[in-house]
Amino acid sequence: MEKLAIVILNWNGAEMMRKYLPTVLRYSPEATVYVADNASTDDSVALLREHFPQCQLIQLEKNWGFADGYNQSLQSIKAEYYLLLNSDIEVSHHWLMPLIEFMDSHPEVAACQPKLLSIFDRDRFEYAGACGGYLDRFGYPFCRGRLMETVEADNGQYDYATEVLWATGAALMIRAKDYWDVGGLDGRFFAHNEEIDLCWRLRIHGRKIYCIPESYVYHVGGGTLPKANPRKTYLNFRNNLTMLYKCLPEKELRYVMAWRWLLDYVAAWKMLLLDRNLGEFKAVYRARHDFRRWMADFRKDRETIQHDRVEIKIPEQKRFSLLWQYYVKGRKRFSDLPNI
Repeated sequence: MEKLAIVILNWNGAEMMRKYLPTVLRYSPEATVYVADNASTDDSVALLREHFPQCQLIQLEKNWGFADGYNQSLQSIKAEYYLLLNSDIEVSHHWLMPLIEFMDSHPEVAACQPKLLSIFDRDRFEYAGACGGYLDRFGYPFCRGRLMETVEADNGQYDYATEVLWATGAALMIRAKDYWDVGGLDGRFFAHNEEIDLCWRLRIHGRKIYCIPESYVYHVGGGTLPKANPRKTYLNFRNNLTMLYKCLPEKELRYVMAWRWLLDYVAAWKMLLLDRNLGEFKAVYRARHDFRRWMADFRKDRETIQHDRVEIKIPEQKRFSLLWQYYVKGRKRFSDLPNI
């Protein structure tokens, strides 16, 4: 069995791999590098065969999406650790050893991430995961180094290993046993929020998630869908609601869902009236409609998660409202947030 398998899930990402795969191969001697191709229609497979024969190629018969694409691919890989890595990541020298050493010496930790920096501004965090993620009480994700749309400069203010609720799917190192013990990524999500859902389930089961900023990588971000994209908005809202339904304790579920009904529709009308974006407006309405329609499909998941719950109160799921702190209190940095 391998110690570490780096697995890059690719869909029409030939240009990204041309740019960034060489750094992964150069700076990852401790790992075997796999590329799982999600039935790309560009020249990804030809590129890999011709220019990167040292990569192990897994060809999937169709586009399974991010979540199930990894599930399908990882089934054939025998390793102690998986490292799920986006194709638009540039890694740094010796990036792996801090992660491996931390995981080896902390068996209670299921997963971790490096510090995620922007490839366009290398002294600034990158939106998708920054220095480790949390949730507020209503399910809104935020990070050390990123609140809402505000991304902080990296001045070393978060350069210490710390426990978080979720690690970014852009560069997620996870024990294979833990991954499969909780059923892996939820393939029904297709993409977006799937790594938060996975990490939250691990925390509910008593496992820990960390950010290890001694390791750092650079991320392009938004490589598949642009930021203001109705499809992305739809998946984020639908999957976030589904994740809340699965993972919230019974005593919190109705309260949080009632507030989210109000907050989601406020967000939708803001998109229409202030942003003049009809597509985003429709995406939120469709996401809520489709969540209600498929919620029953997740009832057994919820029952299992709640029955097996080890952690009742998870400190990294904060008790405050991020919207209130950000928009009303004017707190734009993680370090300004209350510690509750």
